[in-house]
Amino acid sequence: MRLTVASVLAACAVTLLAQTPPVTLLKVEVENIVGYGDDGTDPAKWASSPTMAPWPSALSFTFKTQVFLGDIVSINGKPAKGTHITRHLMLMFTPTYTPGRSIADFSGGGVTEFHFVIQGPDGTPIGNIYSSGLCGTVPPPGSPNDATRHNFAIVGGTGAYMGVRGQLSGYTLASGRATASMLEDPANRRTHGGGARSIRYLHLIPYTWPEVLTVPTGPAIFHGNDFSPVTAEKPARAGELLTMSVSGLGPVRPNLDPGTPFPPMAEGKVHAVNSPVEVTVNGKGAQVVNALGWPGMNNVYRVDFRVPEDTTAGTATLGLSVAWINGPEVKIPVR
Repeated sequence: MRLTVASVLAACAVTLLAQTPPVTLLKVEVENIVGYGDDGTDPAKWASSPTMAPWPSALSFTFKTQVFLGDIVSINGKPAKGTHITRHLMLMFTPTYTPGRSIADFSGGGVTEFHFVIQGPDGTPIGNIYSSGLCGTVPPPGSPNDATRHNFAIVGGTGAYMGVRGQLSGYTLASGRATASMLEDPANRRTHGGGARSIRYLHLIPYTWPEVLTVPTGPAIFHGNDFSPVTAEKPARAGELLTMSVSGLGPVRPNLDPGTPFPPMAEGKVHAVNSPVEVTVNGKGAQVVNALGWPGMNNVYRVDFRVPEDTTAGTATLGLSVAWINGPEVKIPVR
């Protein structure tokens, strides 16, 4: 069956493959982590010392505050940039009566806000994720087995993460400097160095997610040379350039107001997807050539990718992600 571009887009606008949001796990690695603590000095002197200013552990007591700063270096093992910001109120929870600590039915450090300012490896702003909860306590049920501490609710996000929710847990490696007085100038954090890499596990339930659309022949995936659909009668080939129509890839560059259809393509001007887009075939990364807003459509995008050369014949599993958020997998025939 031969389909025109117009008929393909009309069909794509109607049918989606999944009905429920996928759960995505982001493994965020952070380094050069320093927690700047209130040591009772004159606030006018905060952030003034060019040298390292230790924060004695004896000052770690109830009702003290700390602000942690760290550099995001990878997400799910892929290079990334950004800043991890934490604001912590020490409450020192304990189920055993201890003078100077907060009696409770659990053990924990205090109440904490986590902020993730996430950028692509080239520094492109992707979006922010915000969470709030308890620090230093046991992780919530359903966390990864590697997670040993923290219990936070993910309460929202911006950019590619607008509307996300979920839960956060993680563990911190003990090596390296991790605390300082608020006297220390945070401009020198990377120079002085901070705590070794820390891992945060973010269980995201996204508001939107990437998804391959469907046409009467199946997934909206087409041969790049003639735009005919990939079917069992005309399967994809290893090394071939394919085009697929998808939804849920989020903001584009240049920016468009929400709900605005993508304008017609002009010479040298396209609306490229702002976030990293990844395509896999049988679990192996495929080259993404283009990820663009489809002219005249709203929330419909064109992704051109090349099937890996070593893809074996048969039914292949295609995966799609944007901003490290996974969409549902689809199957395509390969010969």
